[in-house]
Parts: sequence; structure tokens; C-alpha cells
Amino acid sequence: MILPITLLAYFLILMDNSIIFTSSVQIGQSLGLKAATLSWISSAYTLTFGGCLLLSGRLSDLLGRKKIFLVGLTVFGLSSLVISLATSAQLVIVMRAVQGLGSSIIAPTTLALIMDNYHGNTRQRAISYYGAMAGIGSSAGLLIGGGLTSLFSWRLGFLINAPITLFLIWLTSKYVKKTSGRKEKIDYVGSLLSILALGGIIYGFTEREILFIIGGLVLLLVFIYLESKLTNPLLPLGLFNDRIRLAAYLTRFLFMMSMLSFWFFLPQMMQKQYGFSPLEAGIAFLPLTIINFIIALWVPRLVRKVGNTKVLLSGEIILALGFILIILANQANGYWQVLFIPMMIIGIGQGLIFAPVTAAGIDSAPLKLAGIASGVTNTMHQLGGAVGLAMIVASTTDFKTELKMILVFTVLGTIMVMLLMRKK
Repeated sequence: MILPITLLAYFLILMDNSIIFTSSVQIGQSLGLKAATLSWISSAYTLTFGGCLLLSGRLSDLLGRKKIFLVGLTVFGLSSLVISLATSAQLVIVMRAVQGLGSSIIAPTTLALIMDNYHGNTRQRAISYYGAMAGIGSSAGLLIGGGLTSLFSWRLGFLINAPITLFLIWLTSKYVKKTSGRKEKIDYVGSLLSILALGGIIYGFTEREILFIIGGLVLLLVFIYLESKLTNPLLPLGLFNDRIRLAAYLTRFLFMMSMLSFWFFLPQMMQKQYGFSPLEAGIAFLPLTIINFIIALWVPRLVRKVGNTKVLLSGEIILALGFILIILANQANGYWQVLFIPMMIIGIGQGLIFAPVTAAGIDSAPLKLAGIASGVTNTMHQLGGAVGLAMIVASTTDFKTELKMILVFTVLGTIMVMLLMRKK
């Protein structure tokens, strides 16, 4: 039961983040929000999610997976319920930040639970399904968010989290074994520095505030220096000694620079240029989502035959091809001529990338560091998305230019995978 529990929990937080992309206009209208305030509906979540990932991942190592996982689910479920009932923008933004905190606990703990409970080929298959869920959850969120917003209300997209979370709490209480934590001193100074550093970087890129970016980077350097001096650090720097793992973190960062920007801009383009409703924009992602799911089921076999990094490299090349086809097309020709085939190609690439890059990110990590290794993987996921999106928003408003920048990020990711293939 560990795999269904972890996949459903991971799907829930990814879907919730994507729902914002197709329902933001309706949220703004409902609460009477200006564009600057509306952006905080997403930014508040991203800030606490990305900022707290390292601490959350480490706490799952020290306090026990089951205990910290139940805390994360409870925080996520209650905040979702409050958001669905909120009538003020301030309360929605505050609860989105609390929801991000819950997600920061759930994301690394789910992956760590898989590492604890599966081994050998079974673990590879489980990680493949977990990686596939990252793409499927993000894409499905666009469809679910668009459907609920168009047919009912944006509030339902948050309300459905409450019963699902309650169900997950029951399953976790019944089927996840309690594990004892380790009696190590928690690195409180490092925890605070990591939250301030990552939060500052994410905020700086999201709001295009250069001083926050610089301040966040300075604090990150101070954090790394202090961690190198501690016996029981929040972030054991030995995690980065493994070349494959380090390259995987950077690849994940670049991949999310591409994909989060694509998920963000494409629904807007389809609604503005093709007159799609939020539901139609979500349905337009079905080719990508379905192909992604089918490919993900084949990834474990492919990895066993040709190796993890070759599958990852193939995915990066195919992903770049999909973006190139959209760039070369005449946008005025409509969805079927411009986007349908490239979306399937991108789905293939996405399906081939997520699981291998996730597996490489926890490659050879000892079980006692599974939580923090998973936390770093998810931190790269959040940072990459925030940085890529901010860079594109700050540079252009033209969809084709946005796609060209997304393609550049993908090419850089391909280069990083080629370096990854040069084994230790």
C-alpha cells in the first residue's frame, strides 16, 4: 500500500499547484484582485514550498517518516479547506503559504518512503511511477482545474483536497509502519538560514527583486559554509560528492525551468489566441498527459535495457524536438495544426525524463539521508520552476520568444545529461 499512498499524496500537491494556472482569472474576479495581488496566490505557495523543503526533508530523517507525513497531510488538508471557504484575498494568500508548508513536508517524505520500502528492480519501478506522477499530476491539474472552474467554481479545486487528504491520513495511519527517528540535534541555525536563503531567491525571481536574489545567494553561501563545519548538519554536503547525483540536481533544475514555464504560458496563449475556456485549455493537454502516462509505464523496462542516463538523454532530445515544432509553426493555424502533434512529442519526452532524473537524484544515497536527498531533489524542482518563469516573464510577452527561451533551457538540460553520462 505504500506506493498508492505516496503516489496519491504526490499527485494531490502537484495537481493543486497546476490548478492555479487555469483558474487564476476566475479567482481574481471572484475576490476582486488586481494582477499584482493575484500573483501572490501562486507566489505564497511557491515561497513556503520551496523555502522549507530542506528542513522538511531532514525532519523526516530525524523524527520518523510516518509522524512527519501525517503532519504534512493535516496541514495541507486543513489549509485547502480554509481556502475553499475564504472570502478575503488576505486569508487566501496566508492559507496558500500554509498549504505550501504542508506540501514541503509531503513531497520529500513520499519519495523517502519509497526508498525505505522498495529495493532493487522494484524500487526502480516505484520511482518510475513516482516520476511519472510528477508530469501527470502537473498536466492533469490543468485539466481538473479548468473543468472545475468552468463547470462549477474555482473553490471546488481546493475543497476536493480535504476529503482526499482525510482518506490519505486514514490509509497512512493503517498501512505505513511507524519508524523511530534518530536522536540527533536539529540544526536550527541552518534551518533558518536555508528558509531565508531559498525563500529570498524564490521571492526575488518571482517578484523580479534583484536585492532579494543577491541577499538569498549570500545567505545560501553562509549556509553552505556553516553546514561544512557541523557534525550533524541540516544538509550533509557529502550528498554532492556523488557526481551523478549532483548532475541530476542540475538537470532537474533546468528541466523545471522549461516545463513550469510551458505549463504556465500555454494555457494563457490558448485562451487568448484561440478563445479557449479554462476547461478547453485543460483538455488541450490530454495528448501530453495520456502519452506521458503510457511512456512512463515502459520506462522501467527501458532503464533495465539501456540504462538510466540514456533514457534521460533520449527524453531531453525528444522534448527539445517538440518545442522546436511549435516554434516553427504558424500560431494562427489553430490548435490541431500547431499544438496537437508537438504536445504528444513533449509528452514522450516528459515521460522519459521525470523518472530517470528522480532516480539519479537519489542515486546511492544512504537510507538515513533519504529524506534530505529527496528534499534536495524537490528543492531543485521548485527553484528551477521559479527561476525559469521569472526570467521569461521579465524578458518578453511574445509566446514564440517565450518558447525559444524554454528551448534554450531544454538544450542546457540535454548538455547536463551528456555530462551525467560520463560516469565517475
